[in-house]
Amino acid sequence: MKPHKTMPSSSAEPTPSHRVGKRLAAASQKTPFKVALVEDQPKVRESWCRLINSFPDFACVCVCSSGEEAVRVIPGVRPDAILMDIFLPRMSGIECTVRLKEQCPETQIIILTAMDDQELVFMALEAGADGYLLKRTKPADLRNALLDVLGGGAPMTSQIARRVIKSFRRKAKNRDESAHLSMREEQIVRLLSQGYANKAIADRLEISIDTVCSHLKRVFEKLHVSSRTEAVVRYMASKASRQNPQDAV
Repeated sequence: MKPHKTMPSSSAEPTPSHRVGKRLAAASQKTPFKVALVEDQPKVRESWCRLINSFPDFACVCVCSSGEEAVRVIPGVRPDAILMDIFLPRMSGIECTVRLKEQCPETQIIILTAMDDQELVFMALEAGADGYLLKRTKPADLRNALLDVLGGGAPMTSQIARRVIKSFRRKAKNRDESAHLSMREEQIVRLLSQGYANKAIADRLEISIDTVCSHLKRVFEKLHVSSRTEAVVRYMASKASRQNPQDAV
């Protein structure tokens, strides 16, 4: 994940962030930006959707009440930005971010959280989120954050930004950590990232649940994590850095 995206020179090949900047300039004079909202609380959904539609340059075009619904619906909508609640039932906002970034890599995702929990926010950024906001954010600040992220920025606090910098320093050393996973362990982590439970993984791979748990224990040890969500995030981040090594230093 890149906390800051710089604009290339006029002679350089356009980068994704350059395209976002050009889209921002063009769309500001034409149709509103499309925003999707993922939030499980009905009253909060209604309030945020109404707020987004009150901005002249934004339109709430998709509202989802769960991560599962978001993964199924949002790729077909292709919004410019997604506001994602971090605390969702079943599939968390972090897991949902991982899966949506695979399908919609250019869509900007801002994590919404009621608490300023730096550890969870940092995990969301590692998963591919482009910034985060507290739910008590003022309307003007929400609009500014949306414009910021669509212009290539990354709305976040200075404390989180410092952790992101430290993470990049570690990635040069650790970006290949998931290469040490066995083929079976990688299969299990990939199925985890797709939302499979242990029993479903066992059925899919035709192995016992105890064997799945044993593999997961070794995965946790190798990736230095303590939960399924952390394992998926760490694996996906490491996989992305191997595919794009220039982004990991």
